[in-house]
Amino acid sequence: MLGIMGNASVTDVAVIGAGIQGVGVAQALAAAGYHVQILEKDHPAAGTSSRSSKLIHGGLRYLETMQLRLVRASLRERAILLKIAPHLVQLVPFHIPVYRGMRRGPTTIRAGLSLYALLGGFGKSARFRKLGRSEWSQLDGLSTEGLRAVFQYWDGQTDDAQLCRAVLASACELGAQAKLGAEVLSAEADSHGWILRYQHEQKIQELRATTVVNAAGPFVAQVVDHITPKPPHHSIDLVGGTHIELPDALKKGIYYTEARTDGRAVFIMPWKGRTLVGTTEQPCSQPENPEPTQREIEYLLDVYSQHFPHGRCEVLDAWAGLRVLPRTQGSAFRASREVTLLGNHPRKPTLLSIYGGKLTGYRETAAKVEARLRPALGAAERKADTRTLRLPALPLASTEAGTGGAA
Repeated sequence: MLGIMGNASVTDVAVIGAGIQGVGVAQALAAAGYHVQILEKDHPAAGTSSRSSKLIHGGLRYLETMQLRLVRASLRERAILLKIAPHLVQLVPFHIPVYRGMRRGPTTIRAGLSLYALLGGFGKSARFRKLGRSEWSQLDGLSTEGLRAVFQYWDGQTDDAQLCRAVLASACELGAQAKLGAEVLSAEADSHGWILRYQHEQKIQELRATTVVNAAGPFVAQVVDHITPKPPHHSIDLVGGTHIELPDALKKGIYYTEARTDGRAVFIMPWKGRTLVGTTEQPCSQPENPEPTQREIEYLLDVYSQHFPHGRCEVLDAWAGLRVLPRTQGSAFRASREVTLLGNHPRKPTLLSIYGGKLTGYRETAAKVEARLRPALGAAERKADTRTLRLPALPLASTEAGTGGAA
């Protein structure tokens, strides 16, 4: 039987969730001088934040759907992360092979990369080139049958779980507190702010907060259902993205490929001594423990063997993360990747729910949350600027379910 603890603790901001969006918000608000408490029902990066494609990138493929603001902002955030976390984020070469029969020919790819370079400010990291035929044989055994061109550009790669932990550590250095294994049961508004009830170590505890941030990722809708009064909310689709890990590691960088069945983008990349292939877009009805389907695994193996016919197709691990996308009648590829912040008041919200968000843009999202909550929180003495605050280096953490699983 659960006991009930009295004497609720007090904080300026209660953040629900310790994925990358939650810890980013905690860091931003702690840096702004506020008292922050994180409540996480599992452990940091337990879900999608350890099951992404491990990329810090501008989103080249989003140019196709004309999400220019998102790409520009992501490239700006990539530049910031390269400076504040060089031990976690590195630029690596990306290769785009263009074959006969592909939906996007060399002219289209060149135009897209030119726009990408323009949005990136034409800096060194924004440059691209077309590789000569003499270089094709050096590309990890990439198939040259029907190959028309290969373009090379640069983007970022990271360890997503380690990045999440580093941001959390930075938040705690700034004074934030994190309570792990704390499942939020309810959040109720009163005249002083919010009272959150949560279960921790077989006891029901309370936290009084001036403001609340729902950063529960795929569980955002479930958290909303436990808030009184129920705030404005979005209809969402949960989309699973499967990755598989294969033997051997590529040596020349990351390959941005096109699936021949449906034309969607699939990345083939080196990852901790293995080859990582992903991702798919499969509708998912529940956020708990998404699992890859055999059909998705076979889809990714087909893409890999199409491009690397001599590569080994032994699946060493397979795992899936979830994207939160606005509900749409069309393809998930066409759905906006822009993050949405929904508050309980248009001008002075005391509660915000984060819908969506990209690993690359976590810091920008957190800055927007801080700006939205500032009217309710009042003035505070700023401690740091997250645009320049270097993230700490942490010991490598082991993983529970393969190199892609939650740690």
